[in-house]
Amino acid sequence: MFYFMKKRSFAIDLNSPIILWLTLIALIVLIISLVTPLDTTMLFGARRTSFLDPMQYVRLFTYVFAHANVTHFVGNFMMILAIGPMVEEKYGSGHLLLITVLTTLITGLINIIFFPGIVVVGASGIVFMLILMASFTNIRQGKLPVTVLLVAILYIGNEIMLGLFTVDNVSRISHIIGGLCGAVFGFVFHSRKN
Repeated sequence: MFYFMKKRSFAIDLNSPIILWLTLIALIVLIISLVTPLDTTMLFGARRTSFLDPMQYVRLFTYVFAHANVTHFVGNFMMILAIGPMVEEKYGSGHLLLITVLTTLITGLINIIFFPGIVVVGASGIVFMLILMASFTNIRQGKLPVTVLLVAILYIGNEIMLGLFTVDNVSRISHIIGGLCGAVFGFVFHSRKN
């Protein structure tokens, strides 16, 4: 008895274009920071300079691409690459791009308005936004799963506690704002689909 197997082709699927572009751009910025003397955290980091400085407004969007070091980058993008494709598939690339840009802008604005002496870098606000949005994929008509509430309590509650009792170089407010944006956008976009 002979079995003939149909030859299968193998292809790479670019399944999540927004997440992949975000990762690629941040990786390029990280490599630039590692192989050149350019300080990408100061070049891309959101900070208050002058309201007449046009770069201040550009950096409200570019800070998510700069990371303090490889560990910072890997920590953020492991989560983004794990959760982001599910969120992008659920809500669509256009919506994810809009939500990511709005979360970036809102988080950047809050940081430069209320924390003028701090330079904010990294995509951790996007991580928290994706985590909260991902939890909304389990919502069914008229029912809020306990898991959504637990994710919100654990992630945002943990950041509040760490912010109150820990002194480090982590922008806890970015995590909280990102999580809140994810919860709001997850609820709004989920409600529109039902």
